[in-house]
Amino acid sequence: MPGVIEIDGSKVADWESFHDVFANGLGFPKFYGRNSDAWIDCMTYLDDPEAGMSKIHAPKNGVLALQILNARAFEKKCPEIWKALQEMAAFVNWRRIETGDSPVLALSYNG
Repeated sequence: MPGVIEIDGSKVADWESFHDVFANGLGFPKFYGRNSDAWIDCMTYLDDPEAGMSKIHAPKNGVLALQILNARAFEKKCPEIWKALQEMAAFVNWRRIETGDSPVLALSYNG
């Protein structure tokens, strides 16, 4: 199981491409709704392969790190989406903690 997945932030230009990059990088299902709520739902179940919400998984009660490559360029080009990514990732972990589960997602930045 991978502990770190690289996501190329330079490929994000708008919300459409954001959802393309994450859906392809994490293997979201065909029914992925391509909005913030759907992203949060898929990421919430990263440690549950049975849920079918992604093809990439964190170990049970473990954390998957998303290494955002070209992070500065992503932040500069799409500040609203960049901020939303931080908020959505935090919400995923908060949601899990509220239900008695462990956090499942970490963000890491490169470049």
